[in-house]
Order: sequence, then structure tokens, then C-alpha cells
Amino acid sequence: MFFILSKTASLLLVPSNLLLLIGLVGLALLFTRFKRAGRRMVAASLVLFLIIGFLPVGGLLDHKLENRFPPWDPARGAPDGIIVLGSAINPIISRARGDTALTDSAERVTVIARLARAYPQARIVYSSGNASIFGGPAEADYVIPLLQSFGVPAARVTLERRSRNTYENALFSKALLKPKPGERWLLVTSARHMPRAIGCFRRVGFPVEAYPVDWRTLPRWRFRLATTFARGLRRTDRAVHEWLGLLVYWLTGRTSTLLPGPAAR
Repeated sequence: MFFILSKTASLLLVPSNLLLLIGLVGLALLFTRFKRAGRRMVAASLVLFLIIGFLPVGGLLDHKLENRFPPWDPARGAPDGIIVLGSAINPIISRARGDTALTDSAERVTVIARLARAYPQARIVYSSGNASIFGGPAEADYVIPLLQSFGVPAARVTLERRSRNTYENALFSKALLKPKPGERWLLVTSARHMPRAIGCFRRVGFPVEAYPVDWRTLPRWRFRLATTFARGLRRTDRAVHEWLGLLVYWLTGRTSTLLPGPAAR
């Protein structure tokens, strides 16, 4: 039930869909005795669309998330294993085209080649089922051919194919790997997504070290207008989606803090 509700709510509450809904309701009210309220709703929808489309709202929200965890320090030594979270491959298009179709989070999977060469003894795990409420092929089913083309043998990669969200990534990865005390595992995901991912792994009792990738902001935030309205809108949608995810996961006990950060040493 949580999975279905979370996916449905995330569609309704991202700014572009929510503001569009407000605007449409406002338009409908123009033909009723509530036309004054309708005009206000339409105006508010339009103004807010322009704000989140052209002003760096999404960039600011992203920056806060992306700088929560620093880049991983290789001086700490080789890890025992590497867990990579999905969303780098589109399984529906991959099945239809007969080839691995990457998304704009492709760095999550391409970084595996570098890590595999740097740490030849480390276990590699790719964790991702299908995140659609309608089901479909598991994303993990399409990662092996791509990794083989990078020179990573299939025997080095363990697939976790059941997870549909970040909490299940943590839960099923722990059940599959049964990590031993003292082992060091890297967690690879987009920098924006890292706080929620780390929070979930901590909640299930699986200590991991953050290896953020897929950066979208500079180390120091700068005020920059979006180059196109669509780009600014999409960036804000994605950032708000992640913040909403943090809030929902915290309220439902899937993370212990609203905004997980580096653990004290």
C-alpha cells in the first residue's frame, strides 16, 4: 500500500502537476459564482510557474541535498563491496529495443567500471527491480551486458531484482548480502538522492559509506537563471520530489532523521 500511495502522491505533488491542477480548477471556477477565486488561482498558478521555471529554485534545493555528503575519500582504503542503486537504466525501453537504454542518471552505472578496476577484490551489487506501479521487467536484468562491454565480468556482479524504492533497496540488499561486522561497503547513488538512501540503509542496520555521483550543482551555490523554462521546471520537480521523499520516509519510520548526514566518527 505504501508503494502505491507514494507513487501516486509523488505524481500529484510535484510542482508542475500541482500548479497545473490549481490553474485548471481556477479556470473552471471562472464560469461559476466563484470567478473571483478562480482568477486568483489562475494568476497564482501562472506566477508560480514562472518562478520555478526561470528562477534557480530547483538548483538551490538540489545544492542543499548534494552537499550533505562529501565525495568519498579513497585514502580510507579498499572497500569490501560496492552497492549501486538503480534508476540509471530504463527497463521498458531496454526490453522494447533489445539494448540497454540509459537514463540521465547514467553515472550511477558507468562509475562501476572505474570502481571495479580500482578495487578488483570488492563485490559489486546492482540493486533495482521495477519502480512502476504497473510492474514490468527488473532494471537489474539489463545491467550485465553493459558492464561486460566495460570489461566487468558478469561473475563479479550480484543482482538484487526485487526492490521498487529506496527503502526496499536497503532491506533486500541486506537480506541478500548478509554483511559481516567490520566489512566496509560503498553506496553509490546520485548525490541528490544520497541522504535518503543513507537514511534507509541505517534504518535497516546496514552501515554503508557514501559514494555520491551524478552531481548537478557546483560546490558553492551560484544564482543562475534557467536557460529554458522546461529545464528549470524539470529541475524543480526532481528536487521537490526528493525533499518530499525525505519527509515521507521520515514520517513513516523508514529513516530516523529528516535529513540524514555523515555519521560522526
